[in-house]
Amino acid sequence: MAHPGAFDQGISFDELSVGTPEQVDLRFPVAGLGSRFLAILTDHLIQIATVLLLSLLAYVTGAGKHGIEAIDRSSSLAQNWWVAGITLFFFLLFWGYFSLFEAFWNGQTPGKRLLKIRVIEDSGRSITLFEALARNLLRVADYFPSLYLTGVITMLCNRSQKRLGDLVAGTIVVHERSDEQPLLTHTSRTFTANIYPEAAAADRFAPRLRDTATAGDGGVPADAIARLGPDDLHLIETFFSRALDLTVEKRAELAARVAATVCGRMGAARPEGMEPERILELVAFRMRGQRRF
Repeated sequence: MAHPGAFDQGISFDELSVGTPEQVDLRFPVAGLGSRFLAILTDHLIQIATVLLLSLLAYVTGAGKHGIEAIDRSSSLAQNWWVAGITLFFFLLFWGYFSLFEAFWNGQTPGKRLLKIRVIEDSGRSITLFEALARNLLRVADYFPSLYLTGVITMLCNRSQKRLGDLVAGTIVVHERSDEQPLLTHTSRTFTANIYPEAAAADRFAPRLRDTATAGDGGVPADAIARLGPDDLHLIETFFSRALDLTVEKRAELAARVAATVCGRMGAARPEGMEPERILELVAFRMRGQRRF
């Protein structure tokens, strides 16, 4: 199913379809060459600007001149260490930049965020530090012989637009939807959500539901909540973690289906006057409040 992006016109690409245990399909439009090229160009410009800024700073302070003089006066072994240190710096700037941003910034670098694309696992989950390191270790191979030629050829040879790093790490780059607002209020834990997923999930549900939880059962009695298990909580949180990638209509449809499934497992009727998403938020919040979760 083609989904033309603002910077991918003329390049057809498919959608990643992820099925949940409840047979709910979640779709992610795959980012094409146009968007990814502009994103990587932006990131490289940021890296170049960083090097130029540091070089200018070294020139103004005289650190660069004194450093060169110190290298000239040092032994050959010390000079080798200087070269190794400079090489390590540029390696970390090139490789660490992509790895750390993608691992701890929701699969995005500044360039990807600007172009509204991000890296996720093939399963639809957010990538971890391991996947970010793995896909970016292969960036040098994708760049060979120059200008990401190997990566571009690899992307053209598969429908998922994956470069070598994506194939090895099991990741894929997808578009974000910009026509929806966040379902839940995010807190300061957003940046560290990949490190502390359990705490982050609890924080996401807390702000909007605290008043409801303290006021009463919200139409969902405790004995009904007790019938649910970890798989049900995982289904609800999976829906919310991917909801922003869905159209408004599709999100409403899936929310109704998931809410119906959850209410069926609780053996309780759907609370009257409460929207499906609100029901799911309330159920997840109250499940998180139980010690068994």
